[in-house]
Amino acid sequence: MGYIHDTAMSRFISPFECGYTAGTWTPTIGTNMVENVRTAADASFTILIPILLPSNDEILKGAYLKSIDVYYSIATAAADAVAGLAVDKITLGADGTACAGATVAVTQDTGHDTAAERIDIEDHTMTTTITTPVWIDDGEHFVGSLIVDAAATTVFSFIGARVNYTLRV
Repeated sequence: MGYIHDTAMSRFISPFECGYTAGTWTPTIGTNMVENVRTAADASFTILIPILLPSNDEILKGAYLKSIDVYYSIATAAADAVAGLAVDKITLGADGTACAGATVAVTQDTGHDTAAERIDIEDHTMTTTITTPVWIDDGEHFVGSLIVDAAATTVFSFIGARVNYTLRV
C-alpha cells in the first residue's frame, strides 16, 4: 500500500476557535470579511491559538509542524506593543502525571521581526517559523499565544491563523 506525504498542507484556524483573555470582542462580518474585533481600550490581552493538527504515536507520521501565519489588523491608533507569536508544546500527562509545557524556539518573518513592525496601523500577516520543525506526537498539543498591549483608541481585529505543515499517513 502507498501512503500520503504532502509537504504543502495548511489548516486555517478561525478567530472563533481561539481564546481571548481580556476585553470586549465582537464577532463581525462586513464586506464579506469575518473577524473578531476588540473594542478600543488601553489594556493588554492575549489571544490563544490552538494548533489543531493530526498527531501520531508512530515516529515520522502525522503532522510535521513548520510555521504559523497570523492575520490581524490594527486601526485608529497603533498598538503600544505586539509581541511575536510564542508557541508552546504541552506534553499530555498519563493518569497521575501532570501535563507539562515548554516554549518552542521560533523566528518571525522579516516584516515582523522587530516590535515596531508589529504595531502599525495596517493589515498584518505575521509568519512565525518553528526553528526545528517537529512531528506532532499523540501525547502532545501545541498552542500559539499573541500578546498585545493596545493604546486607548487601538481597534484590533483578529482574522485568524493558518498552520503550515507536512502530512504523512
